[in-house]
Amino acid sequence: MIAQQRVCRVARDARRIGASRVPLAKAAPGRKVVAHVATATAEKVDVKQAGSFDFNTYMVDRAKLVNKALDDAVPLKYPETLNESMRYSLLAGGKRVRPALCLAACELVGGDVQAALPAACAMEMVHTMSLIHDDLPSMDNDDFRRGRPTNHKVYGEDTAILAGDALLSYSFEHIARATKGVPAERVLRVIMELGKAVGQDGLVAGQVVDIQSEDKEVGLDVLKYIHEHKTAALLEASVVCGAILGGADEGTIEKLRKYSLNIGLAFQVIDDILDVTATTEQLGKTAAKDLAVNKTTYPKLLGLEKSKQVADDLIKEAIQQLDGFDPVKAAPLVALAKFIGYRQN
Repeated sequence: MIAQQRVCRVARDARRIGASRVPLAKAAPGRKVVAHVATATAEKVDVKQAGSFDFNTYMVDRAKLVNKALDDAVPLKYPETLNESMRYSLLAGGKRVRPALCLAACELVGGDVQAALPAACAMEMVHTMSLIHDDLPSMDNDDFRRGRPTNHKVYGEDTAILAGDALLSYSFEHIARATKGVPAERVLRVIMELGKAVGQDGLVAGQVVDIQSEDKEVGLDVLKYIHEHKTAALLEASVVCGAILGGADEGTIEKLRKYSLNIGLAFQVIDDILDVTATTEQLGKTAAKDLAVNKTTYPKLLGLEKSKQVADDLIKEAIQQLDGFDPVKAAPLVALAKFIGYRQN
């Protein structure tokens, strides 16, 4: 009964913000629970100078592929509340940039998309975990994410924390279990790359330094460390893991690593800019949060115009790493880099 009441509240919140209703998988035998979450579809995006490559269609197609795989990978089962919470955030929409990067990198080096799809899903699982935890009162304390109530506002802090933990651990299991037709050593290396991106040399390290830097004056070096670890590390893993699964040689992997580090840092510079220039409605989360807690950001240190120039330079450097690849196969990664540089939310 409690689970059903919570699900009804989720549905009511979703309808209030205009989300679509999507039935989840069947619950455990004897317990009838139907939950409703926002439809996970890629929103329309605009990319300048994208050439003849149809970026919007590409992203919509990739989102459909990834969303179906995520829906299948995380069915609703007992205990329903945990799995409802996981699905609530995992299937809440979003542009699926990290999975798209993983799949595009695999294709770039001649690999099969299906070989990289489990890893692409794992990147989104880890990213979703980071959003759930980042929104907690002990972290950024946010009430909205992707235009609707954050996970802990619907399910409580205890379940939100555990849902994030479950998504993180399952991401590694999913890679190991679902990746087919790829040599074991490549799969093992992918698991290692993802683990590094999340742990004390990646996302967690960046989050810790970010928290410790609130309401303090820190320099550009510390800010760059935060952004490279908290944000860029997972984008790097997405690209590098796709390349590894596609069978890339070491030289190619390192070129793509440089590409991904540049777009990863640019992603967060743009995030800093949008925090002070966009509205809550545009962002789908609370605007001006960095300002409210006196965080150091690129606009705060360099000003808006200089920050925009930094992002532009990073995107140009990233695209330069794609020189020498088949232009047709490289088009998605070029367009993704430009999208990150021009995005509005």
